[in-house]
Amino acid sequence: MRYSIGEVAKKMDIPTSTLRFYDRKGLLPFVDRDAAGRRSFKDNDLNFLQVIECMKKCGMKIGEIRHFIDLCMAGDITLEERYDLLDQEEQSVVKKIKVLQDQLDFLHYKMWYFKTALEAGTEEVHMTKTAEGERVDPDIHQQYQAALAKCHDIKELIDYQKDYEAKKQTPTQEKTLRQTAQA
Repeated sequence: MRYSIGEVAKKMDIPTSTLRFYDRKGLLPFVDRDAAGRRSFKDNDLNFLQVIECMKKCGMKIGEIRHFIDLCMAGDITLEERYDLLDQEEQSVVKKIKVLQDQLDFLHYKMWYFKTALEAGTEEVHMTKTAEGERVDPDIHQQYQAALAKCHDIKELIDYQKDYEAKKQTPTQEKTLRQTAQA
């Protein structure tokens, strides 16, 4: 089956301008042209576009992607080189995932820190007195790790229910709210 650039854009959820850019940069040597010079995509071309999109999202540069596409166009003699290139990219992505996971873990720790401070009504729960004044308790990370080890769902550990506005109300305001809700 054949597809126009607009049909491919819709099918792949890629702007037509991106597809044209890819073509200008030499990433689409496999795409045919019809008699009027318009791009005419085949089903297999969609597979190439998936590869290009994946590589782009992995952070590969246009020149690196073009090199890979050129290797594909060269055929079976480049199979090992293509495999090696993907193997290197996998290692790069694994490193990026590790960095992002470390950042996410730290964000979760800080969310727990602030959640517990909000629940206590003060950050003082995490402080200790020293000769230089108050500072964050040096055992705070161990406290977090202990809480993390006991939890089954990280969301339970870090999500703070924002009902603290209701807690701030006076008993008279709470009674009025309850009576209003019951009415």
